[in-house]
Amino acid sequence: MTDIPAVEVLSAEKTYPNGTQALLPVNLTVREGEFVTLLGPSGCGKSTLLKMVAGLLEPSDGRLLLWRKPVHEVESSGHRLSFVFQEATLMPWSRVQSNVRLPLDLAGVPRAEADRRVGESLALVGLDKFSTNLPRELSGGMQMRVSIARGLVTQPTLLLMDEPFGALDEITRNKLDGELLALWQKQKLTVIFVTHSIYEAVYLSTRVVVMAARPGRVIEEVTIDEPYPRGPDFRVSTAFSGYAKRLQDSLLRASSADPEGALA
Repeated sequence: MTDIPAVEVLSAEKTYPNGTQALLPVNLTVREGEFVTLLGPSGCGKSTLLKMVAGLLEPSDGRLLLWRKPVHEVESSGHRLSFVFQEATLMPWSRVQSNVRLPLDLAGVPRAEADRRVGESLALVGLDKFSTNLPRELSGGMQMRVSIARGLVTQPTLLLMDEPFGALDEITRNKLDGELLALWQKQKLTVIFVTHSIYEAVYLSTRVVVMAARPGRVIEEVTIDEPYPRGPDFRVSTAFSGYAKRLQDSLLRASSADPEGALA
């Protein structure tokens, strides 16, 4: 790891051509190895901000840097990013191994090397025995694991995740949260994760960035100063409840705050 920030959002804002201001100017720094969660209600701009970090959306003003490089030049810094969407977005006609290999095929990686990396990625998410299955033969949680494996196969240093577990039942979601933390630590990733769940944010994060809507803006950052690994006992601890209460209060204040006042 270096002292250079992994992500710098410098007064970045987003206004659409119809005049809708999706994001007021945002300033945010993410250090290497952090697990930062963007928390807020629908419409607060957290997915917009994540897509700007990924280079999928251009800011209307301001800048975004990855390792001090413009987003589209990130690979020149020796780093790579991957994006995991809210839906698994798998090709239903292709087997698991082909779905995971897709980014490597598009990049022209030789087949033998691609297959080796696919096998490693599937092993990381516990699906090495399901490489020849079709997506319809897998549960929702397993399909999301395939999506994560596809994100990992490019060997990223920055992983961007847009509410990947939002549609899953609570038991599956909690299990995948735990597996994601293990992957984050094992792969030494930097993660920016979007959720609207206070409890998921507390469990996963080194730091939570709270956002409010109309227009989207950052209103508070909360450091979750608790050790890893975090198991089931953490979810029912006094410390967990305290962090959840603080985030809940922050979101309640945001719902009635004046945008200009919130930025003051």
